[in-house]
This record gives sequence, structure tokens and C-alpha cells, in this order.
Amino acid sequence: MKHKHLPKRNIALVAAGLAAVAAAAVLLPDANASQSPEPSRQDAPPQALGAGSAAGTASRLTAEFGSSIAGAYWDAAGRRLVVNVAGNDPEAVRGVRQAGAVPRQVRNTAAELTGAAGVLRQNATIPGTAWAVDPRTNQILVTADGTVTGGKWDTLRATVRSLGSGMARIERSAGRITPFVAGGDAIFADGARCSLGFNVVKDGAPAFLTAGHCGVAFPAWSDTQGGAPVATVTAATFPGDGDFALVTYDDPGTDAPGQVDLGNGRALPITGAADAAVGLEVFRMGSTTGLHNGTVLGLDATVNYPEGTVTGLIQTDVCAEPGDSGGSLFTRDGSAIGLTSGGSGDCRSGGETFFQPVTTALAAVGAELG
Repeated sequence: MKHKHLPKRNIALVAAGLAAVAAAAVLLPDANASQSPEPSRQDAPPQALGAGSAAGTASRLTAEFGSSIAGAYWDAAGRRLVVNVAGNDPEAVRGVRQAGAVPRQVRNTAAELTGAAGVLRQNATIPGTAWAVDPRTNQILVTADGTVTGGKWDTLRATVRSLGSGMARIERSAGRITPFVAGGDAIFADGARCSLGFNVVKDGAPAFLTAGHCGVAFPAWSDTQGGAPVATVTAATFPGDGDFALVTYDDPGTDAPGQVDLGNGRALPITGAADAAVGLEVFRMGSTTGLHNGTVLGLDATVNYPEGTVTGLIQTDVCAEPGDSGGSLFTRDGSAIGLTSGGSGDCRSGGETFFQPVTTALAAVGAELG
């Protein structure tokens, strides 16, 4: 398990981690997220914003202007944060500009979108479906896989129609939405395979985060297939309010560096945890499919797995496959973003993947990044 302990040769290459990720971004397929028309370039922000600060700026504006803010997204091409402003609120527009972001007038308020998501949960919690707010279109994006047919499909369509015009839209997924049981390095338990997400510290003891559906399935995990357990699950959530688990190393002296193994002797130092922002470029590392990149499509996603409903996830167009569960989602500058939960499709035909936010998981288990 390279997250657990790296040979000296790998440690020497840690400093080259950022360059390795940048190179990987060139080699991997481009993200294919669809986008609605952007604000005109003449509305360029008065100051430069970095992708890493986008989520924090959006949160601060929401706290300051409340219901006038209806979501935000990162415009990678223009390197700017676009903030949706609902209603006629000149103070909110002015505040967005002063924060270095671009205001964009929209129809649906955040409260209306939240209410619509509540209706979906009440009337259309159907396995094989998921939904999240898409700030680029100011709508709720509802995803349905191939198992949603017949009466289930009719119920889903009727519920979306009941929300009114322009509130939500449905997209079909070619695959089946499931947890990816089967980033970073592989971990094993009784024939099952998942991925280590990020090393952390809990009450001074080394541990790591992985997917909750891996943690509730098996109480102990090994770093080799068929090997003796090296870590024990001490907290796990799935389904419900997230998909995360804290797994504590049995040996308190375990060397658990704060980095992600990128493969081929490369490693990326993790500098801290950060919230995702729609439009943010992200990278995923998993033990089955390795390193892939893509874009954040939605936040606070609800996913209806066959095993139950999970809320509060990040929706992306990054591919993943069974065995990648729990793996690392991060940015090229070393910010930890998420843990692989599940989705549909694969890394040949593409698909969508949902991630547990790292910030939420850390807060829930009372741990810090290692």
C-alpha cells in the first residue's frame, strides 16, 4: 500500500508530483461536461480568482446575500467564478463583482431548487436515479440509468413535470448506478477490493479514509490480496448522509504520508482539504483504473443506489470502475476533494461518478489529513 509507506525512490519523486499531474492532464481525455451559454466576456471579473478559492468565495457570498445567490460555478476557460443571482438585487450583483466574480441573472432561486429536490426525494426515490443542482443551467439535473423503466420511468417523468417548466431535466445513463465496490492504492477484505482515499490522523493515531460502503461491508482491511489485516474500521456511514469510512491502522507506528500515489513511481503531496466547485477540474486515482481527470458537474447530489439513498455527494464526469471505490479525488495543486462512491459507465465508454466530499467526512469522524 504505497499510501501507507513509500520506498525511498518514490519519496525522492514526491517533489515532481505536481509536474506529473500536469503531464497526466495532457495525456488523459478532456472532460466532456455540457455547458450552458456563459456570461459575455465583457463582464470579466475585476480581479483574478483561482479555482481553489472559488468554493470559498461562493460560500461567503451565499452567507452574505442569502436567498439572492442561487449557486455558482467555475468557468475554467475564462478562469473566473460565475455566481447566479436570482431576482432584482443590485447589492448582491455589486457584492459579487467586488468579490472578483461574475454575476449572472437567473430565474430559479436556491430555495426553489432545494424545494424541488425535496419533491423528488419524496415522490421519486427510485434505485438507479440521482439528482443534483446544475448551476450552469439553473436547474436540477436528474440522471436515470437503464434499470429505470416502465412504471418507475413514468413516475420519474411525472414528478419532474410536476416541478414546472425550467426547474429540472432528465438525462439517461447508459450504465447502471451502483457503488464501485470491487484511488490510490488497493485495499482488500475477504475477496473484496476497494481503494484507499487519503491518510489522516485521528487522536494522534494514523488512519485513512475510504468509501463507507466498503467500511460497512467488512470490519478489517489488508494492503495485500489475501494478506493479514493491517487496519480496522472505526466509523462508517452508508447509506444515508454520506459514503465514508475511517479505518485506523493497527500499528500506531505506521508511516502514513499525506500524498496520493499517481502510479509509475510518482506521488502528489496533499496540501489540505477543499470543497468542490462546479466546473472545477479534478483528478481521480483508483486501484482498478488508475489516474483519470474530468470536471465537477453538481454539488449536494442525491444518489439512489440499490442499497439505499445517499445524500450530499459531488457529481462529476470522471470515469471509474469497480475497485475504485474510496479512491482519491483531488486537484492538480494537491487539494483533497473527495472519495469515490459510485456511478455508472466505465473508463472505455465514459459515464458519471459520485464522490463523498472530504471536508464533510473529516468533520464527521473528527480527523485531520495526515
